[in-house]
Order: sequence, then structure tokens, then C-alpha cells
Amino acid sequence: MILVKTIESVIQLDNVSMKFKKHIIFEDLYFQCQAKEIIGIVGENGSGKSVLFKLISGFIIPDKGNISVNGINITRNNALPDKLGVLIEEPPFLEDITGFENLKLLSSIKNEISDADIFEVLKEVGLIDRKDEKVKHYSLGMKKKLGIAQAIMEKQEVILLDEPMNALDEESVEKMRSLFKKIATKGATILIASHNKEDINKLCDKVYRIKDNKLENIEFKTQIEN
Repeated sequence: MILVKTIESVIQLDNVSMKFKKHIIFEDLYFQCQAKEIIGIVGENGSGKSVLFKLISGFIIPDKGNISVNGINITRNNALPDKLGVLIEEPPFLEDITGFENLKLLSSIKNEISDADIFEVLKEVGLIDRKDEKVKHYSLGMKKKLGIAQAIMEKQEVILLDEPMNALDEESVEKMRSLFKKIATKGATILIASHNKEDINKLCDKVYRIKDNKLENIEFKTQIEN
């Protein structure tokens, strides 16, 4: 099976295989998605959701196959994708500086956004009133919000979010859902890995399940309950 890349295709995986030692994670994997889509990725613990995100991010290289992001073959060029934001596991924020200072430090790598942009994203995730507080005083939910902020602050075209709602209260969850939808409407492609069926059903345009080392499209989102 070979997927033909469409003009709108933002992420494409062709014939990707990956294993750790003798454990096969993916075998001859094909996958693609377009701009403005919110894609849900579901699967059992250890099925490979985080590995998939690390492959798309260029953090790890597949044993076989090609991965393209925004038209650039990152596997062939051994390059990290441009305009990609990612939240995988817990970001290693510096505990003894403030939330704002952490984002400012990260933004200085590319130097593409201003302090005002950082203030705006802190407002969007609900941390503007705690921006001057040291991260060591943040709750788990606040650290999660800061992780989301760093993933989206540079107006990324591709955003990968691994369990973004963990540790968030109900009000914050609703706020994040609205934020993700707004970002997608503006043109971003968002992939969300989650065990929360409600998040998947309310947010995602398409849902894929990792099963038997493949990604299978779930035609109707309610099937994730099966």
C-alpha cells in the first residue's frame, strides 16, 4: 500500500517500521493527515502513542520508511520539523524560575515571538495571573497548562499533544478544548493521544487506534468504547 500525498497533506508516514530490541512497535505503517484536522490517537498503554509522536517530531528515527512533515522528509534529511510544537510526557521546566521566564527562555531559541505573545498564550491557557510565580510552586495542572503553552506559543502548524488534559479540572478541560478547536480553525493540524473518550469524541475529526503495530481508522468515534 502506498499513499499518494495530497496537496493539503501535512503529516505523512510511508512504510514506517520501528522496534526496540525485539519488541515491534510499528510495522509498515502508513498514515497521513491534512491542515485544520484534529486527529485522535488511541490505544492501550504501551501500544506506541508516544513513540508515534516522537517519530513525527524527529526525536527518534524509524528503522525503515519515510516521514514527511510540512512537505519536508525529516527521515531522509535527518532534521527536526519546522513549525511543530509538542507535549510529550512532562516538559523539563526549570523549577526555580517563573512560568513566564521558562517560556521566555524557550522562545529565545528561535526568537520569533515577543513578550506580548507569551503573555497572550499564558492568558489563553489560564496562567496569566500566575506568570510571575516560580514553577516549583505550580500544581500538576498548572504545569500541564504551561506545557500546552510551550507547545502552541509560536503559532505552530503541527501540534502533538500526549494526554494534554491530565491533571486539569473540568473548567480547564473545557477551556483547552475550545482553545484547540480555535487553533485548528486557524490552520493548524493537531494530534491528540488520550485515554479520555470524551475528549476524543468532542474534539477529533478522525480517530485512529494503534492495534497490531498499525494505525486503523475508526469510522465512528463511538467505537472507541468497544
